[in-house]
Amino acid sequence: MNKTSRSKNSISGLAALLVFGIFAVCVLLVLLQGADTYQKIHSRGQASFAERTSMQFLAAKVRQADGPVTLTSFGDGEALLFDEEFDGEIYTTWIYCYDGWLREYFGPEGDELMPELGEPVLEAGYLSMALEDNLLWILLEDEWGEDHELQLYLRSGGEELYEE
Repeated sequence: MNKTSRSKNSISGLAALLVFGIFAVCVLLVLLQGADTYQKIHSRGQASFAERTSMQFLAAKVRQADGPVTLTSFGDGEALLFDEEFDGEIYTTWIYCYDGWLREYFGPEGDELMPELGEPVLEAGYLSMALEDNLLWILLEDEWGEDHELQLYLRSGGEELYEE
């Protein structure tokens, strides 16, 4: 009777160990699936944040401009320029893309600007713009390679200026 009792105990021990192993594998699979889902949601949220932030930044800058909006070629791409007057002096805001960043530079009118002097605002691949009949078209590539387009109607008028 002692042998059968041991045999039954070892079979029930093996069954308990097998059930525990299956439970552990199921828990691991659920955790891995949850981590994958979280990663996808997080990535989508980051991309959405980058799009909203960059487009709202550009739209706010254009809407805040007192005078005409000017486009000019700058470095490898284009720059958006706004002139503002402070204490009788004219200052220019430059918004452009350089070295993987959307940058902003604020300085005196006619200042010799080097692209690396601008303050990095957001990561961006490139910035392309066109101004036609007071309609400003902005195309921005974010850090993930997604293109985002913005169209703004300029009430203050705009000047299209391309300098070499």
